[in-house]
Amino acid sequence: MAKKGLINKIRRLWGKIPLLTEAVLGIAAILFLTIGVMLFWFATTPIPNINDFETRRVPESTKIYDRTGTTLLYDVHGSIRRTTVPLEEISPYIQKATIAIEDPDFYSHAGISLRAILRAIVADILTLDFGQGGSTITQQVVKNTILSTEKTITRKVKEWTLAIKLERTYNKDQILGVYLNENPYGGTIYGVEEASQYFFGKAAKDVGLAEAAYLAALPQAPTYYSPNGNHRDALESRKNLVLQKMKEVNFITEEEHVVAREEKVVFLEENEQGIKAPHFVFFIREYLEQKYGADVVYREGLKVVTTLDYDLQKQAEEIVKTYALENEARASAENAGLVAIDPNTGQILTMVGSRDYFDETIDGKYNIAIADRQPGSSFKPFVYATAFEKGYTPDTSLFNVRTQFSTACAPNFLETTDTCYSPDNYDHTFTGPMTLREALAQSVNIPAVKLLYLVGIDSALATAERMGITTLTTAARYGLTLVLGGGEVHLLDMVSAYGGFATDGMRHPATGILKVQDMRAKILEEYVDQSTRVLDEQTARQVSDVLSDNNARIPAYGASSPLHFPGFDVAVKTGTTNDSRDAWIVGYTPGLVAGAWAGNNDNTPMVKQTAGFIIAPMWHEFMVFAMEKYPAGSFIPPTPTDQSLPAILRGVWNIPGSDGLVHSILYWIDKNNPLLGNPPSNPYADQQYQYWETGISLWGGGATSTSPNIPGTTPFSITTPTNGTSIAHQTPISVQVSPQPRNTITNVSYYFNGAFIGNVSTAPFSIVFVPTSIGTGRIEAIAQGSFGSGSQTVTFTVR
Repeated sequence: MAKKGLINKIRRLWGKIPLLTEAVLGIAAILFLTIGVMLFWFATTPIPNINDFETRRVPESTKIYDRTGTTLLYDVHGSIRRTTVPLEEISPYIQKATIAIEDPDFYSHAGISLRAILRAIVADILTLDFGQGGSTITQQVVKNTILSTEKTITRKVKEWTLAIKLERTYNKDQILGVYLNENPYGGTIYGVEEASQYFFGKAAKDVGLAEAAYLAALPQAPTYYSPNGNHRDALESRKNLVLQKMKEVNFITEEEHVVAREEKVVFLEENEQGIKAPHFVFFIREYLEQKYGADVVYREGLKVVTTLDYDLQKQAEEIVKTYALENEARASAENAGLVAIDPNTGQILTMVGSRDYFDETIDGKYNIAIADRQPGSSFKPFVYATAFEKGYTPDTSLFNVRTQFSTACAPNFLETTDTCYSPDNYDHTFTGPMTLREALAQSVNIPAVKLLYLVGIDSALATAERMGITTLTTAARYGLTLVLGGGEVHLLDMVSAYGGFATDGMRHPATGILKVQDMRAKILEEYVDQSTRVLDEQTARQVSDVLSDNNARIPAYGASSPLHFPGFDVAVKTGTTNDSRDAWIVGYTPGLVAGAWAGNNDNTPMVKQTAGFIIAPMWHEFMVFAMEKYPAGSFIPPTPTDQSLPAILRGVWNIPGSDGLVHSILYWIDKNNPLLGNPPSNPYADQQYQYWETGISLWGGGATSTSPNIPGTTPFSITTPTNGTSIAHQTPISVQVSPQPRNTITNVSYYFNGAFIGNVSTAPFSIVFVPTSIGTGRIEAIAQGSFGSGSQTVTFTVR
């Protein structure tokens, strides 16, 4: 049987031989054809003289214009800086660092790396991008000096062929010398000699190991990794990667690796000449490098027409500098920034990233418009928009009273600690019931935190992300502090997101580009509106109606504040972080949205003042100028509040419940379905309920009804255990309460030494627990009932 099975297998294999033969022949034919084509190119493609490499000029410079296409903001290579030096005058550290990160097998391959090419081919086939190259240093020299930077299969095959021929014509040191003398290192800086002088003030031959690692890190993305930009952490990580690669290929020892990683390298001050709107220009240049590659930006003569309104930009720069200097003197806020966008297109009209780009005393080159900063109360409109979408209205009332929000703490413990959260209002006043309109317009914190709880942190985050906020993460990271600016955002994102309110819920993503052309006038990209609906029209109009309601904000800002523009529809929201490190303002008309920030780049606090005093005057002056060029227009008013909605959503807060008491909104609605108007069967099932009720009760003098408990009387008592009792450790204790005559109890929460034990909402309201610590024990019972809210304690000994 075994012999018969073997014979059958042989027959089956024999039958497949023709198919296998055809497959092998097909593959062989493709390989022969490919090799033939490569040999043809290899034989016919000319190689320029090595002297041409060293004396050649960059073909054309990339020029960046404002929106008119005539005002030149920056010529990327307007004055090329390059000094060619022999390889022996370039530090061995620079040579080794470059080889380690770019091409570790440089001295052993013949111009190309077959392994890298195969890896790149697979990646290209999978992505259909043809952007991979597996480039050796030799290939990069070919690409930068002979070929165009277009991404095609033809160009790649030429590159491989020419790299092999170049290696046969010139030795490795010649090729490496050309590479190091031609590489772009940012801006107008070409070659390691010029880069060494520019960044470190020394010749390339004198550069140390850590400095060499920084230089080798730059060419991959010179603007992104620039030591003068916003990505110093990324530069530091790539420098460390260079050192790691050098150690792996035994160019340096472990000791040298450790010392160089820890060395603090000092970069010289940057000096950019002939540049307008520098923060915006480098924002655009970084975008271009990321999309087209640094080689294209530095060598291919792009013409870039941006969205910037340079007349508006100049005015903004002057205003920001004037007010920032004033704020430095009176509020210890030395820096400021401002961004303006056309909300109907998303086009960036103005970007001021500091009071002075060239002022090193404030780290002026750092672009605050795209930096992570906490927004304070300027984040609140996203939470209110989420609430309006869910059915809450500007007339809905919440109680502005001191409230403990952490269920790990007692409801009547009205302080904030590591585990407890009882936020304050900026003016330290608590006024009782307040409409959402009043709360948002006056930027009152307690109703905002309650509203975030009602709508849900995840929902609020989703709204903010949908509208254009890109930097926030998960609900667990922020908690209820999110509504008070607990996350970090970018000024540019905030201005862009507010644009969704200005346009009745349509989002137009922020962009700085109108058109990009190559040197042959071929259009590489052009502005196209990519708007999407992110809010319901009614929701966006409700937000705009509230934020432009000067009467509603008078109690906080006065009748004639910098937020008010008589005769114009201007919606605006300020924000100040609790620690006074950031002051914000973002406002808009139907035709313009602008936001500003004030503070210190190093995050030191300012003098404690509201944003209305620190940043609003600067923003107001800019808006007055800008609205002359970009007419304000009028907001479409929202539909009036539907009178068929549940009373609590219409602002009727002083209606008694079945117990004759006034209650929080959690008593009247299911927060997840507010429009249904069905009160929860057991509001105590919501852990926040007793906390909100306690806050109301304490604000009302100990009761929430029109017939408060008689002062001085005790509405209930703890009957067991009694004060002074001695109880054995690990012995179960039964805790019971009893109301005084004419009082009733509806709910009791128990705490042992401040820790929550449990909640009981049915008679006889007793609970059993086992004390876990020896010594003095303290039980607190917080009860709700006909008397409102009350608290009793007993103290005993656990032996």
